[in-house]
Amino acid sequence: MFDLRHHGDSDVGPGLVDLAVNVRANTPPAWLADLLRESVSRLAAYPDPSAARAAVAARHGRDPAEVLLTAGAAEAFVLLARVLAPRRAVVVHPQFTEPEAALRAAGHAVHRVILPGDFTLHSPDRGEDAPARGGRGGSGPVPGDADLVMIGNPTNPTSVLHPAGDVAGLARPGRVLVVDEAFADCVPGEPESLASRRDVPGLVVVRSLTKTWGLAGLRVGYVLAEPGLIARLEEAQPLWAVSTPALVAAEACVSERALAETEAWARGLAADRDHLVHGLTSLGLHVVPNSRASFVCARMPGADSVRLALRERGYAVRRGDTFPGLGPDWLRVAVRDFQTTDGFLTALKETL
Repeated sequence: MFDLRHHGDSDVGPGLVDLAVNVRANTPPAWLADLLRESVSRLAAYPDPSAARAAVAARHGRDPAEVLLTAGAAEAFVLLARVLAPRRAVVVHPQFTEPEAALRAAGHAVHRVILPGDFTLHSPDRGEDAPARGGRGGSGPVPGDADLVMIGNPTNPTSVLHPAGDVAGLARPGRVLVVDEAFADCVPGEPESLASRRDVPGLVVVRSLTKTWGLAGLRVGYVLAEPGLIARLEEAQPLWAVSTPALVAAEACVSERALAETEAWARGLAADRDHLVHGLTSLGLHVVPNSRASFVCARMPGADSVRLALRERGYAVRRGDTFPGLGPDWLRVAVRDFQTTDGFLTALKETL
């Protein structure tokens, strides 16, 4: 039994260095914080999403009718679970647990597909009758009769970036394919993103602005899909669900200035991540290869006990046993600057 509602913020505590939550450090930047403060002067009026919706649409080369602003990616998953009526819903794990939690809360049964080995989605072109690829919990390829499939890219918690062609290859006529791209902007150039694709049948892309910009407390994200589904999701969404400050943030975070800043951060993130991976492997931990997001996933015997010992030394990391497909020998560690990482690695070495 997995606690699907457990998230990294539950692993953080007073006085601990936070390596459990995968939100970019030192955010929001000053220019964005200034815009948010200014937006408070407009709180007497009801929120108008028009400008933010148009800005997000332009960022991805889409029509505004293909965009819905949401109170973070979590609301998007809840809306999808309420609007869709899948006969067979499939969630590809390990991944962010909120999509499955939302489906179950809406009364849908969920079939789990656990990716084995390096947790990479290999080309589905082998066909639906290919043999199961193993994995704990009884798993195999996505069933041919699945009419809803949910997958993350890059995937939380494994930091795996699946090839765009392999993800798009999961699409089928009559199937809704939901791709969680909350961490897509961690990858310079976003080469595997499907956010601008209109040629993939049934494609729904969910994006978050809370991770890169440090806006978890503000709640802002969006859904990209064909206009008919967007209209149905909007009908199910409460009126004025996205606040004025969140709409200001959405418009600002897809501006040319923001995109340039994100690209520069993503390039710097790669060096910080390589430093963390090298340190972990030097201490004997197995790190999921080819990590591409703002966190890494590491395995070691007794990892959950190590996690508790690290708390005594002042560091919080994310437990792995709440993710289907992982277990108590796994940890997720956020990527930070060299100095913070070195302090953590010293504490980890002392713990081991």
